[in-house]
Amino acid sequence: MNRTLNDVEVRILGCLIEKESTTPEYYPLSLNALKNACNQKSNRNPVVNYDDATVADGIKSLQREGLVLVASGAGQRVRKYLHKFREKYFVSRKAMAVMCVLMLRGAQTLGEIRTRSERIYSFESLEEVSEALRELMERDQPLVVRLPRQPGWKERRYVHLLSGEVALPEEEQIPPEEQVTVQYQENERLEKLEKELLSLQQEFKQLKTAFLDFKSQFE
Repeated sequence: MNRTLNDVEVRILGCLIEKESTTPEYYPLSLNALKNACNQKSNRNPVVNYDDATVADGIKSLQREGLVLVASGAGQRVRKYLHKFREKYFVSRKAMAVMCVLMLRGAQTLGEIRTRSERIYSFESLEEVSEALRELMERDQPLVVRLPRQPGWKERRYVHLLSGEVALPEEEQIPPEEQVTVQYQENERLEKLEKELLSLQQEFKQLKTAFLDFKSQFE
């Protein structure tokens, strides 16, 4: 069973996955480059401010898990690090792209995953995103779970499980058909009353005008 990761480890791993695709010329990453990637203010939720020691500790723990390795290279003066996410979790490239977005941005909808993973993997359709999510959810040890539909959200969102089980909020309750019908009838009744009130106001204005005209004849 894979150990659950803390927030720092998840952020480090997500950044290494992202930068491998988006800035391959600078990958693997040095400690300083990795710290800057973690603390990046765009495409991150939440925004953090890790120091060197925090990132270094996270790298060491990921190394012990076999998720991060030191890159080898002749004449290399600065230590650089690369990830082994796919090798560790045995996932496809598109599934890794989904995980990267969830690791760096938190819970996401299908459409958000497709849009925000474009620089890592270009999904041709939402169905392809769904396939990648099914790959991650239908494992012996799932890496992703779908959250219940929440008030204010049209679509359901997905979240990674690298940090363990998440507390699932209660699903928004959809009113039964009878309740919807009653509410619809009530809305119709109110609309009818509003129309009648408007009509009475217009008739009153007309009567008032007629009365003033009649009164002026005797002044």
